[in-house]
Amino acid sequence: MHKLSVVIITYNEEKNLQRCLDSVTEIADEILIVDSHSTDKTAEISRANGARLILHTFEGHVAQKNFALDQSTHDLVLSLDADEALDEAAQAAVKEIKENWQGEAYIFRRRNNYCGKWIRFGGWYPDKKLRLLDKNKGKWTGRNPHDKLEVDAGVPIKELNAHILHYTIANRAEHLETVHAFSTYAAEAKFEAGKKSSILKVFFAPIFKFLKGYVFQLGFLDGGKGLQIAAISAYASYLRYKKLREMGRK
Repeated sequence: MHKLSVVIITYNEEKNLQRCLDSVTEIADEILIVDSHSTDKTAEISRANGARLILHTFEGHVAQKNFALDQSTHDLVLSLDADEALDEAAQAAVKEIKENWQGEAYIFRRRNNYCGKWIRFGGWYPDKKLRLLDKNKGKWTGRNPHDKLEVDAGVPIKELNAHILHYTIANRAEHLETVHAFSTYAAEAKFEAGKKSSILKVFFAPIFKFLKGYVFQLGFLDGGKGLQIAAISAYASYLRYKKLREMGRK
């Protein structure tokens, strides 16, 4: 049987971490937590659950996750965020993979819990994520804060009929706080890539974003939460292009 390292990056995740750890305790041969100097009980929870804890200053989502990948003991690695957990089907699937692994990488479906509701539409499901791989044949890529795990050419990828449960946003205030922070990161990434904004993009991009999520991707079928997601996503688009335009004008 192949041994498995479960790798998690954290910063002040005391409200989420125990749920994540409980979902992998039975399948992990190593739990590695790379923490960005949390000020809450994250480190205490990590040690109480037998995790190997490494303190490492945050260098951006992509760099931090690649650092964590490199620190894992075993080649077979499952990468999770602290606000995620494996459902029972995913736990069973990983156990079977450990027994029969031939170097494949695996994609999970991800269910997103928004303000207490599992979201089914608006582009939020099935939200497929590659998370299980040979650490020597892949790495995290993308532009912060939007990271993506990719494998080398030729590595077979299989999709599991199993879920990662993502407890993404607890309330509207938290969503807006996240939007304000992430829109700055996204605007900076676009600016560094040479992208430009305009008054037309500032005005029309949010409208398109709302219609795409709420109408074309059937977000209205998620009821009031679907409307809230679409509206805040449109606001995020407005902020992103507004900030990018301001950077360009400066």
